[in-house]
Order: sequence, then structure tokens, then C-alpha cells
Amino acid sequence: MDNAIYAGLARQSGLMQEMQSIANNMANASTTGFRREGVVFSEYVDGLEGEAPSLSMAYAHGRSIDLQQGGLTSTGGSFDFAIEGKGFFMIQTPEGNQLTRAGSFIPSAEGELLTPDGYPVLDQGGSPVMIPLGQGPVFMAQDGTLSVNGAPVAQLGVFLPAEGDDLTHAAGTRFKTENPPEPAEDYVMLQGRLEESNVDPVKEITRMIVVQRAYEMGQTFLDREDQRIRGVISTLSR
Repeated sequence: MDNAIYAGLARQSGLMQEMQSIANNMANASTTGFRREGVVFSEYVDGLEGEAPSLSMAYAHGRSIDLQQGGLTSTGGSFDFAIEGKGFFMIQTPEGNQLTRAGSFIPSAEGELLTPDGYPVLDQGGSPVMIPLGQGPVFMAQDGTLSVNGAPVAQLGVFLPAEGDDLTHAAGTRFKTENPPEPAEDYVMLQGRLEESNVDPVKEITRMIVVQRAYEMGQTFLDREDQRIRGVISTLSR
């Protein structure tokens, strides 16, 4: 296959992945705690035989996660929490501990604080948060300490990826890290509020138009290159 077609197909494949990430962002523009994702492109350059110029190809290497703070909305819920600043809640899943900014939690019948998916929320020490129910309203201090009738009962954990460690999207609003996360320090916890998605729909639509036009240009190039090769083959076969 001609080198130009190889390069064109690699570019088209990357643009398709970027379009998929845009669609996913748009679908989660109203999802609590969602983090916008983008595609990271890498350029590979290889020398060709003889005096031919080098071959450069773009490859969609991975995804980037936008950690910019989302807006905060007031809910008044006793178990709705938001983190102002850097950090994530840590939850226990069958795949291991994972991080999330979605702070809408529910206490179980036994008093264990859970996500809507049923995963336990962990405290600063990495243990499930337990809250005594039926003993009065639950209040939270800005450091995440939960108290009932003035008595502290637990402290919500806030964590950050270890230095040099990257976040990897696991599912929904959950992320995983290669190494155990570390406790965060510079943050404020808010009760009765939730963090909105940090997706800007207007920017995503603009980005979608740019990617779509780039894809159409790439497809036009591939079509013309295919016609050129067919024409050469037809001429040589006469």
C-alpha cells in the first residue's frame, strides 16, 4: 500500500477516536462529577530507503483527562458532598479502589455510606465510612469530618494520584491509578452541594465541527489517492 494511504488512514483513525470522545463528553454534559476527556496524538517519524524523505504518521496514543473544577450546584441533601479544590473521593470496587468527583452518596440500612452503584465510600484511612443512623442529622465540617449530635463519627477521605502517576478512566465518573493514591491537603469539603460536569457544550460542538471537517478532508484525500493508483494500474495494464 502507498505510504500516503498509510498516513491518511492513521490520521482518519485518530480523528474517529477524537469524535467518539467528543460524543461521550456531550452525552455526559449533565453528569455529576464527570471529567471531560480528549485524545492525545503522537507523531512517529521513520526513515525510508534510499534518498526518499522520511515518513511521518500521527497516531491517537491515548486519552487526556481535564481536571478543571466544575461548577457547584446546591441540593440541600445531607449526603451530597462536593470537593472545592484538588482531590477525589475514593471508593471500593471489585476492580480495586477507584477515584471519583461525583459526591452523591446514599447510606445503607446498616449505615455504610455508598455510591448509587452500591460501592462503599472510604475514609482518610482507606476504610468504609460508617454513620450511625437514627441518632440525629449528619453534619460535615470543611475537612470532611462527619458528626452526629456534635460527636465526630467519620472523616471522608480526599485523595490525589501519587506523584508522577496518571489517571485512567475506569467507567462512568470513576478513575483508577497504577499506584495507591495519596491523601490530599489543599481542599474544602461542602455539604448539600454537588459538582457539575466540567464539559462546556459550546466548546465541544465547535470542536466537533473542526474534527468533522478534518475527517472529510482526509476522506477526500484518500478517495483521490485511490483514484490516482487505479489510474496508474489501468495505464500499466494496457
